Amino acid sequence: MSTDTEAILAGVRSWAEENDVPVDSVEDAEIVVTLPGEKKLKTNVAISVFARTAHLQAFVIRHPDENAFEFNRWLLQKNLKPGPVAFAIDSLGDVYLRTSVPREHLLDELDALLGAMLAAADSSFNELLLIGFLTGMKKEWAWRVSRGESTRNLAAFEQVLSGADNEFLGAEGLADSEAGGAETTAMAGRPQSDSGVGSGTGESDSGTGLEADGR
Repeated sequence: MSTDTEAILAGVRSWAEENDVPVDSVEDAEIVVTLPGEKKLKTNVAISVFARTAHLQAFVIRHPDENAFEFNRWLLQKNLKPGPVAFAIDSLGDVYLRTSVPREHLLDELDALLGAMLAAADSSFNELLLIGFLTGMKKEWAWRVSRGESTRNLAAFEQVLSGADNEFLGAEGLADSEAGGAETTAMAGRPQSDSGVGSGTGESDSGTGLEADGR
């Protein structure tokens, strides 16, 4: 790793310390910062420094359970809007945000780029859940209500899930495996490689729920 690359990564660490966000070194030329959000409670951004460019990538959400056409059309429509970051999908359909800049400009633009990635991930998360995981969320809500358990993690969607449109409310025989689908897997990222979409930002410790309590 060149001294110049070390200096760039040191600058990223300094930014993280100044802004009180967690940072981890993954490889010699790659570092990950964890940005806190509201609808999506955390966004891991992998920053990779190459010979001429620096790439930033963040996992947003896994591939949808349903409505894949509408889900991907929504992403493409968002990409039509001008901005520094764009949505991308990998071979499984898992969703990422990506951007790149000349490496010498990374530290000057770091704050704006990370802010843009956080804003895009946070603002898109609930909409993508409703498009791609609504059936699983309905089952989760009905299952929790039937067992008298908290629905706090789905509170942001109460108006959608608690009404007559939820066909699973009051249904008998809703299995645990059916009900837990959206909560345990919507945020699951895959193990990452060092190339292409899907590198550096897997959230292997997810499975912590929808992380969408509207806080």
